[in-house]
Amino acid sequence: MPDAHNDLPGFTLSRRHLIAGAASGIALAASGLPLAVNASAIENTPVGNGITPFRVKLDPSVIVDLRQRLTTVRWPDAGTTADWSQGVPLAKAKALTDYWRRQYDMTRLEKRLNAFPQFRTSIDGLGIHFIHVKSRHANALPMILTHGWPGSVVEFLDTIDPLVNPTAHGGTVADAFHVVIPSMPGYGFSDKPTTAGWGLPRIAQAWDMLMKRLGYAHYVAQGGDLGAGVASWMSKQQPQGLAAIHLNLPILFPPPPPGAGGYTPAEQAALNQLIHYGADLSGYASIQGSRPQTLGYGLADSPIGQAMWIYEKFQAWTDNRGDPADAIAVDKMLDNIMLYWVTDTAASSARLYKESFNKDFVRFELAGPVAVSIFKGDIFTPPKSWGDQTYSKLTYWNEVPAGGHFAALEKPGSFVEELRKALKPYRLV
Repeated sequence: MPDAHNDLPGFTLSRRHLIAGAASGIALAASGLPLAVNASAIENTPVGNGITPFRVKLDPSVIVDLRQRLTTVRWPDAGTTADWSQGVPLAKAKALTDYWRRQYDMTRLEKRLNAFPQFRTSIDGLGIHFIHVKSRHANALPMILTHGWPGSVVEFLDTIDPLVNPTAHGGTVADAFHVVIPSMPGYGFSDKPTTAGWGLPRIAQAWDMLMKRLGYAHYVAQGGDLGAGVASWMSKQQPQGLAAIHLNLPILFPPPPPGAGGYTPAEQAALNQLIHYGADLSGYASIQGSRPQTLGYGLADSPIGQAMWIYEKFQAWTDNRGDPADAIAVDKMLDNIMLYWVTDTAASSARLYKESFNKDFVRFELAGPVAVSIFKGDIFTPPKSWGDQTYSKLTYWNEVPAGGHFAALEKPGSFVEELRKALKPYRLV
């Protein structure tokens, strides 16, 4: 694995003390959900410019508790249809749960994350978890990549080595990146905000602070889903050192007004996608954008509830033939679901919709360089004409025939190749 502070010691993590409060030594209530992150690893994160190494170690009680919950499930009825039109079919839910309980390696997430250097630092009073892998190639281009919901840093794990070690993956030295992959506030092993205000614009400012804290005076930013919102706000804020952004979901909604002759067929097709999303696919956003706390009670208490809330999106938003496993391996879907479960971030992650979805996750003009890759299996594939009207420096636009909303997870090879091509002009020689 490429060098990136590999000599730094890690932490043993145990989530139970986060709920109890390690400083006071209060014991976890017997009926409470065991947590998986040790408070000492988080609370001792230095305030200011300090960067603390971080490793994941799941407490065995977390796995015991999870297995018990996966065994003692009260299932709903099967409903009136066997397809996905009302959500996850009962048979699919039971099959995923059975695999999770009987075959999935419960330490897999821990091992995958710990294969890379992880750290925490405090930015604007909030602890931020991030993966940081530096390429061995000196002229590598620094890049910060931001996940969305219901994604996580797990989305990018298969892209890290091809990005930082391109000569081992069909590329050249000139394709190398240094990568920084943070968990957004309220996600993964980052802190959960306790006051309002951590929306996309504030996260964008925090990411620029993070890159500068790591010593990067020239860098690029990448994002899809809500991560595209973060990257777009970074471009709008125009921090010194940000050379360009790359989006695999350009925020081109609501769309620009039609030309004199009305919308073109390509534009009308994108409008139809937005209409379909609003009518049939946006229920989750309405709930998360209005009552994330109420939603959280069910998802925080039930691994099945948490899993199906995410699993349904893996089916609806990926480039598949009806089964989400056509696009993403079941183990990798469960890695992502596990990260939400062991960190108890159902409510805190959903809360970002309350903060930003309706007011900040919208189309606005950008003056800085923007590169776009459209993966044609996504739920929204806008035409280049809308990008031309919104981004005054649209330096790259490509439509990739395969892959969907979770591009890095579905098609890591294509995702990496797009970044190599799209961001080539912003490398310093």
